[in-house]
Amino acid sequence: MKVLIVEDDARVASLLQRGLSEEGHQVDACGNAQDARGQVEQVGYDVIVLDWTLPDADGLSLLRHWRQTGNGTPVLMLTARGSTGEKVLGLTEGADDYVVKPFDFDELLARLASLHRRARGGAVDKALGGVRLDVRRRALVSGERHEALTAREFALAQEFFAAPDDVLSRSRLLSAVWGSQFDGAPNIVDVYVGYLRSKLDALGAKVTVASVRGVGYRLAVGGSGA
Repeated sequence: MKVLIVEDDARVASLLQRGLSEEGHQVDACGNAQDARGQVEQVGYDVIVLDWTLPDADGLSLLRHWRQTGNGTPVLMLTARGSTGEKVLGLTEGADDYVVKPFDFDELLARLASLHRRARGGAVDKALGGVRLDVRRRALVSGERHEALTAREFALAQEFFAAPDDVLSRSRLLSAVWGSQFDGAPNIVDVYVGYLRSKLDALGAKVTVASVRGVGYRLAVGGSGA
C-alpha cells in the first residue's frame, strides 16, 4: 500500500512510518493539514491515517474538504477522541474507519489492509438501470458522468448492486460494511444510504435506494427513495 500518515505527534508518526515500512508499504508523513492537502493533490495514496487534532486545522475539516472535492481515498481516523458521538461524527463526515489511541499496531495494520481490499478488491463491475458501479475507479457511472465513492459508500453500493432484487436489512448492511464489532449508532446506515441517494440523484439516475418500511432498503429502478 501507499500510505499517508497525517499526525502532529512526531513519536506516533515515526512509530507508524517505521512499522508500516517494515511491512513493505510505501509511507509518507505530514505533521499539519496544509502539507497533507498538498501531498494528496500530488500523490495517489491507497489509504490515509488521519489524526483529528492538527496544529493548523482539525483533521475533520481536512477530511470534509477531501470528500467535498471528490477524493474518495479510504481514511482511517486515528485519534484520542473516543466517545461514541465523536466516532459517529468522524464516520458521518467521511472517515472509513476509526481507531482510538492508544492503539494496537497489528490491529491498525489489519484495518488498513481491510480498507485497501474493499477499495481495490477483486469485485467486478455491476450495472442496473443505466448506472454502473465501476470497481476500478470506485465510482457510480452513468454515460460520461461519474460520482466518486468513499470506501464505505463503495462497500454499501456493492451490497446493493450484488442483490438488486433483495430487501437488505439495516443489521445486514451494518455487519457487512462496518463489521460485526461496530459499536456506534446503527443509524449510520441511514446516513450512508442518504449519501448514495444523493450521488445517484446527481447522476440523474433512474436508480435509487428505496426504503422498505420496517425492514430496510433495496436498489430500485424508477422507484421512490423516500
